[in-house]
Amino acid sequence: MLEDYNVSKLSIGTLGSHSALNILKGAKDEGFRTVVVCKRGDEIVYERFRVADVIISVKSFEELADDKIQERLLELNTILVPHGSFNAYIPMEKLLKLRVPMFGNKQLLIWETSRDLQERWLKMAGLRLPKVFKSPDEIDRLVIVKFPGARGGRGYFLANSPEDFWRKAGNFLKSGVLREEDLRDVHIQEYVIGVNVYPSYFRSLLHDEVELLAIDRRYESNVDALWKVPATEQLQLGLNPTYTVVGNIPLTLRESLLAEILRMGDAVAEASERIAAPGIIGAFCLETVITENLEIYTFEISARIVAGTNVGIGTSPYAYLRHGENMYMGRRIAREIKEAAEQGRLEEILT
Repeated sequence: MLEDYNVSKLSIGTLGSHSALNILKGAKDEGFRTVVVCKRGDEIVYERFRVADVIISVKSFEELADDKIQERLLELNTILVPHGSFNAYIPMEKLLKLRVPMFGNKQLLIWETSRDLQERWLKMAGLRLPKVFKSPDEIDRLVIVKFPGARGGRGYFLANSPEDFWRKAGNFLKSGVLREEDLRDVHIQEYVIGVNVYPSYFRSLLHDEVELLAIDRRYESNVDALWKVPATEQLQLGLNPTYTVVGNIPLTLRESLLAEILRMGDAVAEASERIAAPGIIGAFCLETVITENLEIYTFEISARIVAGTNVGIGTSPYAYLRHGENMYMGRRIAREIKEAAEQGRLEEILT
């Protein structure tokens, strides 16, 4: 892929959504030309924040795999940086066949899109996981019901019995939030009571280190607004919590928890080497719950940059502790690419 590239004139590109501002700003801070492939009508975001040198407008993100778009990206010596919209909107078979070099390990994106593979990965790393139920008929406690893909929590719901599951699933089907095919690949997981915490890491192959760069929690609709409605009104109206992510909130953990958080990141990176060598490259995130007894349960993993790192642009205490001022995930990615190019090691961090 890199044979025809002018490595002295690399561009960093991505899809225009999710964490594109983070990625593009970080690339510009490290001196790269930037390219964004965005949906028509969304150009205003990347023009107004002045982070994109080249804007390629498309009708749908799936057009990234079209020959015409790929040729343009290759002409610009582009390295793509994936985020959640790559998984959500581009079929995996097309993503794997892209001719444009991509930062990270594509094979691990496959593991991210499968709940079963995620569970295998996390267990291999020795992390504590909530119980998983194979069928709605097995539900004997409070569970959270999830569906495939990076859908930002849309359609997730709580249930405490098989009857409760089917009643709520039926309501979501009627409202159009879910489709019949969603129920064929449902993921039912014990709902652990605690604080949701999302630590984001960067695994550097160049420096052989896993860095903790940011921690956030999500702000979800309508579950984070229900407390404003009195319980009596909730019961009368039949309100149920939903989990569509609308934003992220920075979080600083008590210091006594950081040792375990760091060990968890190391364990996940080590396990990834056994799954698909050389293992995880660059950004990843663990989605966890911390209970009142300070036990940490991990319920998901994202094998790329997550939108929660957006809260750390220029402000994350963990990035500051490790790198000093003005470091954040998008810039950390760009710096790894820059150093790899300078050292003639780009092949080690791209797929």
